[in-house]
Amino acid sequence: MNRRRDQPKTSASVFVAVILAATIAAGGGVLHVLCKNRQIQITREVDQIERDAEHYRLEIRTTEMRMDQLLNRFVIKKQLEENNSTLRPISVAVVDEINLDPPERRNVVAATP
Repeated sequence: MNRRRDQPKTSASVFVAVILAATIAAGGGVLHVLCKNRQIQITREVDQIERDAEHYRLEIRTTEMRMDQLLNRFVIKKQLEENNSTLRPISVAVVDEINLDPPERRNVVAATP
């Protein structure tokens, strides 16, 4: 157990190993902090995107409601009367119905044996 005074107490490899271990531990801590910060940033970005999406949904509903109000035939009629427009309603007898179904196609195929 007793050592001579001229023998070194600890070798240089022990110091190198301790410094290397401390560097690895510090690097691991820094990487952990960086990953955790990035995770928090992404969570905040996702929350912001969800808030924006909800805001846009509300704007869409509001716009649809305003469109429905503007396209209401009674409101349009009232506005035309208020603006003294020359447009007048037409009778139902004047309206022509258009068939939107495409006509049947007759394919002609010539086959020669």
